[in-house]
Amino acid sequence: MRKASLNSPEPELNAPNGGPAVIDTAYEREVARMYDEKQNDFNLLLGKDTNLVHHHFGIGDFDRSPGALRDETEIQRRLHELENAQTERLLDLLDGLGPEHRVFDGGSGRGGTAFMAHERLGCSVDGATISRYQRGFAERAARERGCADRVRFHFMNMLRTGLPTATVDAALTNEVTMYVADLRPLFAEFARIVKPGGRYVLATWAVDESGTGDEIIAAIDRHYACTMHTRGAYLRALLASGFVPYHVAQMDEDALPYWELRSRSEHSDTIEKLFIDGYDTSSIAYLMVAAERIGP
Repeated sequence: MRKASLNSPEPELNAPNGGPAVIDTAYEREVARMYDEKQNDFNLLLGKDTNLVHHHFGIGDFDRSPGALRDETEIQRRLHELENAQTERLLDLLDGLGPEHRVFDGGSGRGGTAFMAHERLGCSVDGATISRYQRGFAERAARERGCADRVRFHFMNMLRTGLPTATVDAALTNEVTMYVADLRPLFAEFARIVKPGGRYVLATWAVDESGTGDEIIAAIDRHYACTMHTRGAYLRALLASGFVPYHVAQMDEDALPYWELRSRSEHSDTIEKLFIDGYDTSSIAYLMVAAERIGP
């Protein structure tokens, strides 16, 4: 039931004239400005050799033997490998999709996840971002990778896409759901555009309800201008929107090494210690979730 099929021609994924506003609130304008101005950042440095630029963190470990990974070039190389490993783990949850399927990537950034999804699964991908800079960067990268006809990017808000109902086989978000204050409208929109029997998969850092690190959570929210949600909030919002989670993995031990390695980089700042302390005190959690769209 999880392998949706495409039996009709591809619908147009651009919102029609007169459709919903892409940027509608002061907060959305602030987020768009932040990412429009983030053009020479650490993410770009990590992806310079592969032309895969991510806006998420990584999972997996690194060589901790004496003398290993002390060179900045080697640290950056391994950090990028951990970023890619994170995306591969997320794409594991979309196994079964193929060239006949289409995926919606909400908050697609500069295209890293979308390109990896297309190259691994063969599916077409439509990415949505509220940053005009990110869209332009991703479109150029798609042309350079020779996949612009199959991986497209749109100046579009994932909260109100304006897309036709039940027109994508799967939706994904890779560490972007903390940029919405209320998960339910977001998941309701995904439930509307995903075909019955289709999937929504997400990776996110979240509040661990067993922890007590309010100061850590508040500091991370301030650093990234975001709002972290609890694990329970994700599951409740999915169920309320017509998605049934069938895979819920908390991967704190896999997520921690990325921050330990990043703290060794000459580009590190205060955020690394916040995440390390957050995982060490069980204040934050790293989640990967897959859910099936039920109903008509």
